Amino acid sequence: IFTKRDRAQEDPREVEAAQYQLNYIGLDGSIGCLVNGAGLAMATMDIIKLNGGSPANFLDVGGGATKEQVQKAFEILNGDEKVKAILVNIFGGIMRCDVIASGVVAAAAKIGLAKPVIIRLQGTNVEAAKKVIEGSGYRMIMSDDLDDAASKAVRIAEIVKSAEDIQVGVSFEIPL
Repeated sequence: IFTKRDRAQEDPREVEAAQYQLNYIGLDGSIGCLVNGAGLAMATMDIIKLNGGSPANFLDVGGGATKEQVQKAFEILNGDEKVKAILVNIFGGIMRCDVIASGVVAAAAKIGLAKPVIIRLQGTNVEAAKKVIEGSGYRMIMSDDLDDAASKAVRIAEIVKSAEDIQVGVSFEIPL
């Protein structure tokens, strides 16, 4: 039965993510989620909904993701036209927060930051991760609290969507 699989019938984002061992499911919302662990991904999507937003995807990088996998995950989210803001929510147990931060910064260096990024990191090497992000020169919104991060992602996505609806450009000045 697996030989009969027709990947042309599948969501191209899901096919691309699978090539990098990323668990991705496209949804209809406007907030891109990059999370480690299926449980945390579900909780992240729930908190986005509780704050009045809607997730654009389920993207679990897993507990052993590499910098390259994180970079690819970020590229997939950044390339999705429906995504208006990206929420990175990592609880570093097995997954080190500095690896996630390095992947996000590498992706930003490769493709730029076309969309606002909100990052919530907790756990292993979180202080090193914050230094990577702060020293990167890229402007990202940091939060230590998931509810705060989700609320910011929802509000920012609403601003971007409203501006697009009336064909007005919008940019964000986030202090370094």
